[in-house]
Amino acid sequence: MLPGLLELRDFATRYTAAWCSQHPESVAAFFSQDGSLRVNDDPPAVGRNAVAEVAQSFMTAFPDLSVVMDDLLLQGDQAEYHWTLTGTNTGPGGSNTGPGGSGRRVRISGFEKWRIGCDGLIASSQGHFDAAEYRRQLSGPKTSA
Repeated sequence: MLPGLLELRDFATRYTAAWCSQHPESVAAFFSQDGSLRVNDDPPAVGRNAVAEVAQSFMTAFPDLSVVMDDLLLQGDQAEYHWTLTGTNTGPGGSNTGPGGSGRRVRISGFEKWRIGCDGLIASSQGHFDAAEYRRQLSGPKTSA
């Protein structure tokens, strides 16, 4: 059962701040102990340590990572958290660019379908974004901040 909309919006606002914190454990704390995060067609990251590793990969690739909550929708027994991520790929990762990243700025929007557990935390998150557009931005011309 989903919490009320105001409570869920507060939860999503705090989750957004966690993504901007450069502390992956802060993101993982929003997940149930055995919660899972799946990004596009990647295998799901199960458990808080695995979720923290996914968050760390984005935070490392984009040291200036910023996430903005665009919307929060209720869809039956799930919530849809819509977001926009921006950052400059100056850290390693984010693509096959090797150490130091591509130096390119990325702006990508997506959403996560959340199933909230009995503990009030995310039991399952199915994340989606346009991976082809993400790769295109990583390999495109460098832009200044």
